[in-house]
Amino acid sequence: MYRFLLTRQWVILTLVGLALIPAMIKLGFWQFHRHEQRVARNDRIAHSLAYAPVPVGTLSAPGREVPQENVWRKVTATGTFDTKGEVVVRYRTDSSGKSGFMVITPLVLDNGTALLVNRGWIPADGGQLAFPAVPAAPAGKVTVTGRLRADETPGSGIKDTKGLPPRMIMLINSGRQAKELHRPVIGGYAELISPTADGQPQPVPGPDHSSIGNHMAYAVQWWLFSACVPVGWFVLVRRERRDRAADAAAAAASATTAEAASAGGAEGGEVARTAASPE
Repeated sequence: MYRFLLTRQWVILTLVGLALIPAMIKLGFWQFHRHEQRVARNDRIAHSLAYAPVPVGTLSAPGREVPQENVWRKVTATGTFDTKGEVVVRYRTDSSGKSGFMVITPLVLDNGTALLVNRGWIPADGGQLAFPAVPAAPAGKVTVTGRLRADETPGSGIKDTKGLPPRMIMLINSGRQAKELHRPVIGGYAELISPTADGQPQPVPGPDHSSIGNHMAYAVQWWLFSACVPVGWFVLVRRERRDRAADAAAAAASATTAEAASAGGAEGGEVARTAASPE
């Protein structure tokens, strides 16, 4: 009855189904773990942003990496902007997706160390190869508040182009800028929150920590797909068995009809021969 399952076609179909089920389950868990990671990231960002601002020296120092738990913490620093050490970061976008530059200006503290401050975004009106017109940083001693970020590295997904024009960089990295500034630079950098004013670079918006994406929906979708595979296989088997049974019944009926017609023909011939014979 089910011997057709041993045919080459059905063996291949069954093996493909058996391979798809664990693959889809694994993909579902992959999306589920991404959902968990996104939720944990959002919680971590919200937790960091909830802290009151603290002096940057309590969370980072020259030559130190910013720990994950300190990223997005609000920090303060007092010093003087070093406009001679100012650089721009190429191919950065604003909140609308328009390409331009980020303005990075070192803030020199009283102890001689510097903090890289991302003052915000400016458009690339002259293209990415010409140094843009950068709004002047506030003069004199200022106190800034910003969100602490970790150094960007080549492994962070940002293309690290070499041979750039002077005062242009691709990565915001305190170690690299320390070599250019010839002074100690505090690890990481700060995204400026205040002070801001009209005519200054567009401030970097705060991180999105409310969206969780569609990962959970994708996980459920993959698991439903994995459940549909055996159901679909069973439906196909039932249909194949029904079609084969119908074909067999039709063949049997056709054979019976043919036998009956043959028998009727033979009987008619015998009667005809009997009638034609003399008494």
